[in-house]
Amino acid sequence: MRLGSFLKNGDVICLEGDLGSGKTTLVQGVATGWGSLDQASSPTFVLVNVYRHPQGGCLYHLDAYRLKDDREAEDLDLEAMLEAGPLVIEWAERIQKALPDDNLWIRFSHVSIEQRDLVFRAQGDHYRNLVALLRRHVYGVR
Repeated sequence: MRLGSFLKNGDVICLEGDLGSGKTTLVQGVATGWGSLDQASSPTFVLVNVYRHPQGGCLYHLDAYRLKDDREAEDLDLEAMLEAGPLVIEWAERIQKALPDDNLWIRFSHVSIEQRDLVFRAQGDHYRNLVALLRRHVYGVR
């Protein structure tokens, strides 16, 4: 939820991990932390879900699992989404070439049935600052 509270228009959060690794669960927390009252769910069959903020604005949730390549992602008009709000992408590795170079990449790995390992990779100053801010709020360290 904390990550969602820090997101702004144009932010790109890329999620990578096996089926059932927790990507959609993370998006549910991000959407809630961002302020949406909409129920977040997997957009696997519709490709993009839009979650509204009560005070205006949208959070976009893209599932790239069914996309064949980067060109199909470009047809979705990612630029328009980024102008209107933050974008969280499940299976982002499938469309990596269509994404901005600067982004926050989160890789999920199974540790056990109830535990996951998340590795954050910030690309660009904005995302390094975002991870530092998140670290301070979660762990109280710099």
